[in-house]
Order: sequence, then structure tokens, then C-alpha cells
Amino acid sequence: MPQPKLAPVSEDGEKLVGADRVLGVLVELAGHPAGATLDELARRVGSPKATVHRALGALRRAGLAGSDARGHYILGDEFLRLAFAHHEARPEHVRVQPLLQRLAERFGETAHYAVLDGRSVVYRAKVDPAVGAVRLTSTVGGRNPAHSTAVGKVLLAYRLTTRADVEDWAGPEPLERRTAHTATTARQLFEQLSETRARGYGVDDQENEEGINCLAIPLFLTSAHQPSGAVSVSALAYRTPLSALTDAVDEVRRILAETTGHVQTA
Repeated sequence: MPQPKLAPVSEDGEKLVGADRVLGVLVELAGHPAGATLDELARRVGSPKATVHRALGALRRAGLAGSDARGHYILGDEFLRLAFAHHEARPEHVRVQPLLQRLAERFGETAHYAVLDGRSVVYRAKVDPAVGAVRLTSTVGGRNPAHSTAVGKVLLAYRLTTRADVEDWAGPEPLERRTAHTATTARQLFEQLSETRARGYGVDDQENEEGINCLAIPLFLTSAHQPSGAVSVSALAYRTPLSALTDAVDEVRRILAETTGHVQTA
């Protein structure tokens, strides 16, 4: 999926300067796994080449950026070491990984663990099936809109309990339409969240990606009242229909209990 961008101007309309510009270059660099030239980076962050070159110098001195044999700038090994060390040290990642592995093996589809961050979900862990994996918009550390994903809706259901809550969260503009099936109004989203709370799990019926459906269940790893995140099974609709996932929700709950010690009920 597209990497999050730190735009040439900040939220208050000011141009990026100083540390913000260095961070802007770092975030932009993360969106170019094959590397990017100085010209490309300067154009993308909207800053002079000399300024971007100084930002890259600061990143290189810290080991957060480097260059390849073609002279393209890439993320540095120290950045990758820090990112992976931090990811591996997360207690939730350690606890959830066996669950995701079992779900991916059971359904032959991709399993995720995601958390809510504002209007998006952020994927903290992901396990693909041994065979038949497909390319999804979800990547570890990546984001998708909360309102169009099963994990997002199951987490929002605990945060937005009234119509007013949903309207405040959604704002005056229509929600992003990811597919023809996406709920784009506060009324539609409120109805979906109410259904999600009632049944204890969330669904995505090709609402975030065409041809992909999903079942999600909340996980309460740090609190008995608010989920720390949600696990999901994302499947090819023609291979594993949504009905096959929802019919197996009790089995998913059993696997969850066996691997995490947490019992989730509807």
C-alpha cells in the first residue's frame, strides 16, 4: 500500500523546516524500497536539492540512510535494525504470532493483528499461508482506513458507541470509498458498528479491496474492557467466501483462547 507521507507543509500550513524536513525525507525514503535519487526526493518533499542533501547527510551520519551502487539513497541498516528490534520486542507481537500462524494454516489465508490509530488501522503482525498467498494492501507497519476494514470496525465499535460519536469521528465529508461496497456515511457506519457490537466480530465484505473479504475478532491483551487490537483472517472471496469465515467464528475464538489464554465471547 502507499507509504504515509509527511507533506511539504505541516498541518498548520507551515513549510517543513529543520528536524521536520529531516523526518520528511526519512518518511519519503521509506516509500522507495529500490532507492531514490536526490532529484526525486527533493521533488517529493518540495524542498531545494541542497536542503534535502543536508537532511540526507544528517540521516547518513546517524546510520538511518545510505546509498546503493547506483548512487540512489536508501534506508540505512541502522534504521532497519532499530525498526525490527522494536517490532520483535513488542509483547503483543510475541503473544499474537502463534495465533496468526494457526489461523493462516487453518484457513489457508492471510492472518493479521492490527491496532487502531486515529482514523486508520496499523498492522503490527501478519502471517501468510504456506501456499496460495496473494498480495494485499496490508503490510506490517502499514495502514488502511478503519471504516472499510473488519479490524477497524471491530475496534471502532468499542470506541464509537453512539450516533453522535460516529458523526464526530466521521466529520462532515463523506468517508473514503475504497470499493463500491464501502460505507461512506456516518449513518451507514453507525449501523455497521452496532451490528459488530451485537455479534462480537467485524466483517469486511469486499469493502476495502475488491475480491477480498475478512473476519476480525477483538483481542483484550492489556485491558478487560478496551481491546488492545484485533486479529483477522483476510481471504480471497472466490476461494473462501465470507460465509465460510463467519460460520467458523466459534472455531476462531477457540484457537484464540488456546493460543493466548483469552476467551472472547459474543
